[in-house]
Amino acid sequence: MPLSMANIGEILKIKKVGGKEETRQFLEGLGFVEGGMITVISDSNGSMIVNVKDSRVAIGKDMANKIVV
Repeated sequence: MPLSMANIGEILKIKKVGGKEETRQFLEGLGFVEGGMITVISDSNGSMIVNVKDSRVAIGKDMANKIVV
């Protein structure tokens, strides 16, 4: 399922990072890599805050839809 459908507090494993090459590189630079573990911290008004590699990152729902967990 896409990350945008995950519930708050869920610990998830990233299965795939999709999108154009530049989008994938941007997300990988933030720590969204295949096999990585992430936790959804909050979900509101079209954006999500997730904990990835001991850092909190805010991403839009459009970007979250490109991350399959």
